[in-house]
Amino acid sequence: MPKMAEINREHKDRLFTFLFGKKGHKEWTLSLYNAVNGTDYTDQDSIEFTTMEDAVYMGMKNDVSFILCHVMNVYEQQSSYNPNMPVRQLMYAAKLYDKYIQQKKLNIYGRKLARLPIPKLVAFYNGTEREDDRILKLSDAFVQEGNGLEWDIEARVRMININYGKNESLLSLCRPLGEYSWLVAQIRENRRTMEIEQAVDRAIQDIPQDFEIREFLIGHRAEVKDLCITEYNEAETMQMIREEGREEGREEGYDELLRNLVKAGDLSPEKAAQYAGMVRQQFMR
Repeated sequence: MPKMAEINREHKDRLFTFLFGKKGHKEWTLSLYNAVNGTDYTDQDSIEFTTMEDAVYMGMKNDVSFILCHVMNVYEQQSSYNPNMPVRQLMYAAKLYDKYIQQKKLNIYGRKLARLPIPKLVAFYNGTEREDDRILKLSDAFVQEGNGLEWDIEARVRMININYGKNESLLSLCRPLGEYSWLVAQIRENRRTMEIEQAVDRAIQDIPQDFEIREFLIGHRAEVKDLCITEYNEAETMQMIREEGREEGREEGYDELLRNLVKAGDLSPEKAAQYAGMVRQQFMR
């Protein structure tokens, strides 16, 4: 079995969150919102971040969420395709609504209708397994065994491919997103001939002078490097699990591999559970 890259067991923000989920650069968040929704809002001070810093589900926390113009935006960035995003984002949304209701002191037991922001669920995907944009639906996960019953809950997640060269119109409308996409592509390309640390260093060094995010990334170089390495290692780990599982050719092979990784200290039990669910959904069909 190939040597496992070291994985940080404490959750860290993704670089995506570092760029688009912080108060210091609301203009980038506003640009992203406008690009995704085809709007042209200009008041960045209207953004109210609602990201749940302490909400963790299966080892993953809410990446970016904010309210703007009566819209509750729940954004996730994924480097591995995950068909379970609708149920995850539904759980995030439920927690966010609960928090909103308490903050606004809304009475959901009274006769007056409590007004709530519109939920918009988006997954920004920059992995290598999928090419297409798609709508992921919660109902795709429902067990239907000929009972003919209709479901009463639905959640739709818009998955957008933000790999460099894809969705060029969107990436051009939000320059920071396009520049982030370029950086990820450069790290991936550098990785062909370099170790991950050197690949990230070179990509940051080669950021074009006119990039909006350049000064910010260079000013936080050490933290950006750490975020990139952690995320890349997790994606690499997921790919290794898939390949090992394919070679085993049976479900027990996945379980055995994950148990061995946990036993060796290369993977936390929480991450193992997350990976197990993702792998079975995608590759055991």
